[in-house]
Amino acid sequence: MPENGKRSSRNQVLDEIRRGDMFVVVTHENPDGDALGSLIAMQEILTALGKDALMFIDAAEFPLPHEYRFFPLPGLVTAPPDDLDERTSMFLDCGNLDRGPGEALKHPGAKILNIDHHHDNTRFGTVNHVVPEASCTAEIVWDLMHALGVNPTITIAEALYVGLVTDTGRFMYENTGTRAHLMAAELIEAGVDVHEIYRRVYEGVPYGKLALLARGLASVERYDDGRLTLTRLTARDFAESGAEESYSEGVIDHLRAVEGTAVAALVRDRLGSSDDERPRKVSLRSSDDRVDVSRIARAQGGGGHRGAAGFSTALTWEELVSFLRIEIAAQL
Repeated sequence: MPENGKRSSRNQVLDEIRRGDMFVVVTHENPDGDALGSLIAMQEILTALGKDALMFIDAAEFPLPHEYRFFPLPGLVTAPPDDLDERTSMFLDCGNLDRGPGEALKHPGAKILNIDHHHDNTRFGTVNHVVPEASCTAEIVWDLMHALGVNPTITIAEALYVGLVTDTGRFMYENTGTRAHLMAAELIEAGVDVHEIYRRVYEGVPYGKLALLARGLASVERYDDGRLTLTRLTARDFAESGAEESYSEGVIDHLRAVEGTAVAALVRDRLGSSDDERPRKVSLRSSDDRVDVSRIARAQGGGGHRGAAGFSTALTWEELVSFLRIEIAAQL
């Protein structure tokens, strides 16, 4: 987006926030650290401005991933509010309506503020403030907070810090820049206890998560001289490990780190549906700058970033492996 376009969209969002009185803030399905951090911080910012702001997370998303359950959830509703048609809907970290509760929030004349950093965002909002060069959506929320004259409470600071640290891979991913470190420094000054956040998010691992990781690592397969490294987790793996669906988070990072890997893939059964209908969820990570995994994901109706993307599919294992090998080869 041209520089003046970014300024324009930023000003539009700020104007809508200043003028509006009632909001409902939402994010994508299976919310991660950036999604939840951005959501909680924005709800607190709107409340600090005297707005009537609700935070909608569908009841089906609970329990939240273990590492994020320490978050307070002020203003939470788990079903669309009865006065939805009076509220501006604000989508955070949501690349397209299919990844969020879009259908539940549709109504005639709906006003949607779309705030995101995914480069393949479909610009589904009435106002679209999409900043692909931002390290995370939390960074965009942090910027808007400053423009609105809100000082970060400890809840805002912790929420934004979690969004930042998780989406930059603890400041190790290529999306980490100077601005990310400046943001971190400011949030630490606002009261974030870095060690405590690290302990909450990355330690205190439930045993079921370790057992699930063991199964994932035991099923690793490699193709094309190791360019594709992938594994699968079945419904049986989850059941026998005593693992929740969210416990698969982080498995793919072990695959991505293997020498020679261009693309790492985690294929897992989605729980809660019948065996005949259960789609597989595929997570992709790129270790090679030449490969844009969001392009691969979009070919199956998904999306994401160049280095991290995903999609759901009904392809068989053999069909899926063949698809991934062909798509990776086309980019190398």
